[in-house]
Amino acid sequence: MAEDNTYQSQASELSNKLWAIANDLRGNMDASKFKNYILGIIFYRYLSERTESYMDELLKNDGMTYETAHADENFRPIVEKWSLNRLGYIIKPQYLYKNLIEQINQGNFSIEDLERAISDLTGSTMGQASEQDFTGLFNDMKLQDPDLGDVVSERTELISKVMSRIADIDFMLEESRFDVLGTAYMILIGLFASDAGKKGGEFFTPAGPSKLCAILATVGLDEAKTVGDCTCGSASMLLEVKKHLTSGKVGHFYGQENNASTYNLARMNMLMHDIEYQRFDIYKGDTLKNDCYGDVKMTVQVCNPPYSLKWSADKSFEDDPRYSGAGKLAPKSHADFAFLEHMIYHMDPDDGRIAVLLPHGVLFRGGAEEAIRKYIVRDLNRLDAVIGLPANLFHGTSIPVCLLVLKSKRNGNAGNVLFIDASKEYKPGKNQNTLEDVHINKIVEAYKGRKDIDKFCHVAEMSEIEENGYNMNIPRYVDTFEPEEEIDLNEVAGEIRKLQAEIREIDAQLKPYFDELGLDFPFEVEGR
Repeated sequence: MAEDNTYQSQASELSNKLWAIANDLRGNMDASKFKNYILGIIFYRYLSERTESYMDELLKNDGMTYETAHADENFRPIVEKWSLNRLGYIIKPQYLYKNLIEQINQGNFSIEDLERAISDLTGSTMGQASEQDFTGLFNDMKLQDPDLGDVVSERTELISKVMSRIADIDFMLEESRFDVLGTAYMILIGLFASDAGKKGGEFFTPAGPSKLCAILATVGLDEAKTVGDCTCGSASMLLEVKKHLTSGKVGHFYGQENNASTYNLARMNMLMHDIEYQRFDIYKGDTLKNDCYGDVKMTVQVCNPPYSLKWSADKSFEDDPRYSGAGKLAPKSHADFAFLEHMIYHMDPDDGRIAVLLPHGVLFRGGAEEAIRKYIVRDLNRLDAVIGLPANLFHGTSIPVCLLVLKSKRNGNAGNVLFIDASKEYKPGKNQNTLEDVHINKIVEAYKGRKDIDKFCHVAEMSEIEENGYNMNIPRYVDTFEPEEEIDLNEVAGEIRKLQAEIREIDAQLKPYFDELGLDFPFEVEGR
């Protein structure tokens, strides 16, 4: 509960400060645009402060700061090499965020200074190992956009306000309970109604489901060689996995994202959480059409793909090793199993784990999906648990979803599948329900214990699943029926007779008034 309170406190404080920043831009542009400037400037500030703290730590025994070392012609190439090797980029001292803020305070800042700073930063990565991770990161922050102002002075005034306000925010990244950039985005979308914001939650999995996926995918794991998310959005779930490994050690992170803006946000997020550029690869592209992972096998995979996405299901995919095993392709109208098959293909054969959020339809729909389901459950024997979650947990959709846990080595559990009905485990909210720690802990303990709990979970033997025709719909395995309270018919009849007597008495009192007024009384008093 204390953690939840900390989260709420941090999110509330961030919300208040972002409201003030957004009001500076309000009226100038739609929320779908101004979020790009706010998030971009937050990220630039982070890179700047990261440069300064890293350099000052290296140089403290030399009695120098980054600025004094860079000013020395002999030291300059050395510190720039350090920066490129460790951070992957260079921010020159004159472009440090604090120095740009000082220029603003002195009244000699121009938006063109920020443009030069960003251009210089991205230019420093060209031809370096980090180039892929920084290319296009600031593309959404168009500083010459006329929506900021028709002339340089107007754009300078507006961006100066935003930069100054962001300078006053303490993001507390090391202590923060949430994905700062992703949470900031959702707050900004929530502050202003916007058509572009209506689907703003597509790439952002709320904290509760994200945490539950990460915990279930890492049960018993000390570290992970590889962690992946094939629809990574803002990378919040990738980052969440790291928190729940006993040692917190991840060899390499992989992600893929089709939306260009979100792809940029994911890379920003990894860097803001101190994941070195050498330790992650986030790819831009459609996961179903273009598998950017190659032959990489993952220790842990988490995913919240777009539900029931339409895809081509082109016959050429029948030869794709990701989809060929079941002998059927996921239908054009529902790509859910295509995402799951992609993940299964990339499972580490020795100890691969998957936690994926999908619509309930994957559990019972027929046709090609039934064939794929049988292949995964019966032939591969990878499905370890099916968990039904509450409705209205996610941005942009109110449908309840299920969480599937898959393992490449199921050891003693190879002969069964665990079913959990957690549909009642939530805290109600006005616009959205939340999955809190008390609910997460109950689900995780049931998963670890793997024993029947009345009206909550059931360990189904494979023979039981076969009898059900591999229909995995949770109510077939977890009986949540609550008997209705017995009704005493004699008591009900007595109540009816009592009410009828009261009505006759009232009618008798009303009839004289109707007679006096010469009106027909609408009811027969006797025998009513």
